[in-house]
Amino acid sequence: MDQPNFNKDKLIKYWSDSSDDDYDTMIAMFESKRFNWALFVGHLMIEKLLKALYVKNNNDHPPFIHNILRLAEKCNMILSEDQKLFFATVTAFNINARYDDYKMSFQQKCTPEYTAIWVENIKNNRQWIKALIK
Repeated sequence: MDQPNFNKDKLIKYWSDSSDDDYDTMIAMFESKRFNWALFVGHLMIEKLLKALYVKNNNDHPPFIHNILRLAEKCNMILSEDQKLFFATVTAFNINARYDDYKMSFQQKCTPEYTAIWVENIKNNRQWIKALIK
């Protein structure tokens, strides 16, 4: 799709680089024991990688959505049930960390053990999505 001011490679780089910054922030939040924020930023990181993949696969600007399962589907990804569950769970990190109604219960859920498992899961999925972008 030809669009004025649309530079596919530049957009992919923008979303990927921004995601890399968020990766560093996720690790820093985890190491400083700000577990709910580590998972929140992990969501942002995955969302940005999927937006880079969307640009690559669809030759268009990504949609303004934060539901990463829906975003992955719009990237035309073939997803296993485990991958769908991953995306749905990580999408919830965005909602739970952001809205006061959910914040307190989410903070209690984000134990060091729970967060470590999910940070590792996010790291693994990050590598998988980055490979799809290349």
